Amino acid sequence: MSFEAKRCGVHFSPPSIIVIYEHKETHKIRKRIIPVRNFSKCSDCGMAAERLKNNSRHKAYLEGVSHSQLERLHILLRDHMHGHNLQQSLDSFHVNPDEDLNKLDDEELARKKGKMDELFERNRRRKDDPEFVYDLEVEFTPASKEKCSWDEDSDNEF
Repeated sequence: MSFEAKRCGVHFSPPSIIVIYEHKETHKIRKRIIPVRNFSKCSDCGMAAERLKNNSRHKAYLEGVSHSQLERLHILLRDHMHGHNLQQSLDSFHVNPDEDLNKLDDEELARKKGKMDELFERNRRRKDDPEFVYDLEVEFTPASKEKCSWDEDSDNEF
């Protein structure tokens, strides 16, 4: 039997992963609710995602779902167990350029770095890409320079 996962989500009570998939032979859309067992506030989300993906009962349904997506779903479940609402959990996956990353704890910093690496790889151009240009030169318009008092003093000395 072959299945194609269309969407994934979480259900907080009881903790479970929901997979909406298409049965390729009959072209019927179905929903599978996968309970997340032995998962607590202190569980490792990466290991839990790996266990779920390698589970013999769910392996065929989760074949098209990436490990990182399953890990993010487990992180949402764990954050809910810690008392965070859904919006707070989802915001921790987005990279805000104005946010001070020095103030984050190690786990949240790792999430942000993972997201930045993912964006970098998505936008990266390799030599075999059709849009690749070896020596790309781009003209930048100079931004308006702000005058500072210490700049005015140093101009006269030279």
